[in-house]
Amino acid sequence: MSAAYVKARFVLLALLLSTLSCKKERVNNLNLDQLHPEKLAVPGNFPAATDDPDNPLTKEGIELGRLLFYDTRLSGNNQLSCASCHHQNIAFSDATVLSNIGVSGKILPRHTPALINLAWATSGLFWDGGSTNLESQAFGPLTSADEMGQNLSELEFELKQVPDYQKRFKLVFGSEINSASVVKALAQFQRTLISGDSKYDQYIRKEAGANLTDQEKEGLSLVDSKCRNCHAGELFTDDRFHNNGIDADFSNDSFEGLYQGRYRISYNLEDLGKFKTPTLRNVLLTAPYMHDGRFSKLEDVLEHYNSGVKVSGTTDPTLLPTVGKRGILLTAKDKNAILAFLASLTDNTFIQNKKLSNPYHD
Repeated sequence: MSAAYVKARFVLLALLLSTLSCKKERVNNLNLDQLHPEKLAVPGNFPAATDDPDNPLTKEGIELGRLLFYDTRLSGNNQLSCASCHHQNIAFSDATVLSNIGVSGKILPRHTPALINLAWATSGLFWDGGSTNLESQAFGPLTSADEMGQNLSELEFELKQVPDYQKRFKLVFGSEINSASVVKALAQFQRTLISGDSKYDQYIRKEAGANLTDQEKEGLSLVDSKCRNCHAGELFTDDRFHNNGIDADFSNDSFEGLYQGRYRISYNLEDLGKFKTPTLRNVLLTAPYMHDGRFSKLEDVLEHYNSGVKVSGTTDPTLLPTVGKRGILLTAKDKNAILAFLASLTDNTFIQNKKLSNPYHD
């Protein structure tokens, strides 16, 4: 790339920024003279969250990350933000089987995961765990030609044209705006996407007036006995990788191994077809389901486990044939009870929390 070409690109960017001068900027009343350390608001029934010593949370860092999360400058065409694929009202998912709203317009090979309780996601991000932390994960969608399609040098240039951003980055990270600090700020905000105030949580914490119906309690019992191998603990995920039997043949993958699951990262044949366990929290809001969004309804998911499990060398042992039938045996009554319980995991506080919402619409 010639120096003249680079110069021309930046001149064009400057012109573009001038045409966007009417874009509503964040009006802020925060004191930008000092940092205020912040602790995650961990629900009482949750395990402790581990702080990241390389990116400690601050009130100002979280707010900066929130601004960036909703800012369309992060995309190469200035039309997409992180929130374009992660909508708060559906638990930061996108309700799309395979999205094609990226800069290239191409259909993505994997379903967009919901962003829920990421502070506890310590075994890797993406469906195959290909990124080790939230900071490194953000570079993937930011720079992907089929997602946000952003050139990081151009991103830094654009953000530097905003005086408010200049002040914030200087305060939070003690330096000028750079891409490493951009992803750190995004990670700080995303670690605050904590969902733990559903009807179920209030019942477990024995809050006043909180209770589950008999059917919901039956569903909880069924989930405990049949689903906890993967959807473990109060997070309703073991944060690990499993082959849940949706496929049996992984030999003809034309998407750079994306359908081979964890094997694509580990090159361990024991990981073939294994994908990250998603949380069951807010699961009624986050359809469709599976890494490729193949199931449109939870009823389809339950029927898969009841009768559709395919056996391969890495299928999870809990799904292997027992008493002549593979999968998880579920009656119609069982399914209805499980669905009733899963509804109790919807957290309306989470999807309506103003601290997580679009700051440009406040």
